[in-house]
Amino acid sequence: MRLFCNGRPVDVDVLAPALVNYGHFTSLQVRGGAVQGWALHVQRLRQGTRELFDADLDAASLQRWLKRALEACEVGDASVRITVFSRAFDFRQPQQAVPIDVLIGIGVPATMPVAGRAVLAVSYQRELAHVKHVGTFPLFHYRRQAMAAGYDDALFVDAAGCISEGSTWNVAFWDGGRVIWPQATALRGVSELLLMDGLAALGQGQVRREVHLPMLAGMSGAVACNSTGLWPLARIGEQVFEQSDLLLELLQRALGEAPWAVL
Repeated sequence: MRLFCNGRPVDVDVLAPALVNYGHFTSLQVRGGAVQGWALHVQRLRQGTRELFDADLDAASLQRWLKRALEACEVGDASVRITVFSRAFDFRQPQQAVPIDVLIGIGVPATMPVAGRAVLAVSYQRELAHVKHVGTFPLFHYRRQAMAAGYDDALFVDAAGCISEGSTWNVAFWDGGRVIWPQATALRGVSELLLMDGLAALGQGQVRREVHLPMLAGMSGAVACNSTGLWPLARIGEQVFEQSDLLLELLQRALGEAPWAVL
C-alpha cells in the first residue's frame, strides 16, 4: 500500500502523529477510476470530521487528492482507505482547535471469498458506533478469537440480545420473501445503504427490525457486505443457511443499480 497525505507522498513526520489513534476513515473500491457511493463516502467523512474535530472537510480537495494519489500509483482499480486525522492533535488538550489532515492509502483491488463463511456470535457493542473511527482493536480481537474457535469471523450481539453488525461488515438476512436488516446500534455502511436503495429500485421487499439469535431459525439466507463487496454466510454458530447464494445473487443485482461516479 502506498500512502499520501493531503495529496503528497508521506514521510515519517506525517506517519508519527497518525499513530495517536484519534481519527476516522472510510474504505472504498475504485474500478476504472470510478467509485460507487462516492457522495455517501464524502458525507461520512465530513460528518465524522465535524464530530471529532469540529472542523469542515472540503469535498473538492478530497476528490482532487484521491485522484492525484491514483494517478501517482498509475492505477485505475484499487482498494482505498481515506483517514482523517490531525498532525496537530494533542490528546492532553483534545478540545483545542486543530487543522485536519487527510491520509490516503492505495492498495490492490479486493477479491471476495466464494465459499460461505462461518461466523461466531459474540457479545460486544462498538463505542461511538455511528462513526467509522480508527479504534479498531476490539474488532480484530474478536475476529481473532472467533478464528481460534474454528470460525471465519465474529458477529456482534448487543446487551439486549440484538444482532448489530459483523467485525467490519453489515449483515442482511433472507426469510424467503424479504430482506431483513438488523435494527440495532451499529455503523451503517455505505454498501448497506446502496443495497437498500437498489432493492427498492428492484421492487424487492425489505425491512429493518430487531433480530435476536433465536430468530435465525426462521431465516434461510445471510450475506455480509462492506466496501470490498458481498459474500455469503454459511452459518452463524450452529445455525445453517441453505439459501445464502440466492440472497447473494439478489443483492448483487441490487448493488448493480448503484451508479459509478467518475473521480
